[in-house]
Amino acid sequence: MYLRFLIMIACASPVFADWPNFRGDQAMRGVSDGPLADTPRHAWTFQIEYPIRSSPVIAGGRVFVGSDDGNVYAINLTDGKLVWRFQTGNHDVPAIVEAPPLVYGQTVYVGSSDHKLYAIDAHSGQSRWSYSTDDKILGAANWIRSPDGQRTRIIVGSYDSFLHCVDAQTGKSVWRSPTDYFVNGAPAVANNRIVFGGCDRMIHVLDTSSGRSLHQVPIEGEIAAGVALAGFRAIVGHYGNAVVCVDVRSGELLWSYSHKPFPFFSSVALTDTLAIVGGRDSHLHAINLDSGQAVWRFKSRGNIDSSPVVVGDRVVIGSNDGRLYILDLADGSEIWTYDLGEAINSSPAVSGGWLIIGCDDGNLYAFHGEDAGHE
Repeated sequence: MYLRFLIMIACASPVFADWPNFRGDQAMRGVSDGPLADTPRHAWTFQIEYPIRSSPVIAGGRVFVGSDDGNVYAINLTDGKLVWRFQTGNHDVPAIVEAPPLVYGQTVYVGSSDHKLYAIDAHSGQSRWSYSTDDKILGAANWIRSPDGQRTRIIVGSYDSFLHCVDAQTGKSVWRSPTDYFVNGAPAVANNRIVFGGCDRMIHVLDTSSGRSLHQVPIEGEIAAGVALAGFRAIVGHYGNAVVCVDVRSGELLWSYSHKPFPFFSSVALTDTLAIVGGRDSHLHAINLDSGQAVWRFKSRGNIDSSPVVVGDRVVIGSNDGRLYILDLADGSEIWTYDLGEAINSSPAVSGGWLIIGCDDGNLYAFHGEDAGHE
């Protein structure tokens, strides 16, 4: 059974057949292969009793998620039963795990507010190694390859103002790239570049081989969200009440979109033509990827800090109004909603017909549908 699990997860994770990281792929595009039913049914609830602001991931038939109780949980996808629990921090150092996990190969990589990045055996829940930074880690990790292609490296931002690169097998530091303030959001990877935003009001573009800075693009607001990459374009919302698109080759600002004087914390989901992002103006915004103009807006009853996921011609999003929504990608019209009762700051994971999301009520919710859905 153990061998079968290793084969499943080793084959699934590197090619992202599941939903093994925060936004589904290295470029952080927030797009799932689906399918997803129009009216998914509630399949199970896993109770943790502490708020779940971490976003779940799915790999090898298991769901992995962090919680404000300081633990990382592995849960069986089909029935919601606990497989293992891994504690970060200790009795002297309480911790929360707000960071979404990353599953690569047979290992779960996740940061904690106890200032550490952990590598956890995905099957057993045993620690492989931990790497210490000088402040908390609230954003998701990503992965890159070494210049010779022989080793995997994990990259993650910390409130110590560095983006850290560590060897995935040993947990030893490879390089650190400095910024001038906290790094909260997840780094994106494409075209031999690492791109991430900082609370120093910069979009940072690094070379994947060395961590050398290629560009630092000034932005009119702190960036707490993860960047999404569409080829050589980086799209991200910020606390200056706008969403921006930057050319990562030249550092040129291509467009800036704003609606009302409210910030953006949600990370962007990308299609070939749209950038879709939640705002603290209670709206989900669909923006033309080329022009930066609004295509449609959907109004919920609360701030949208959750990051949307695109599944075929549908969009899935959670809101602080306590509701989980499925919308039509074409016009933003509501197709389905489910009231969880408390704020949703977690972002959805969608894979193989399953929809998983955490809630501030301390529960992880799973939905599944038997109809044909949309791919």
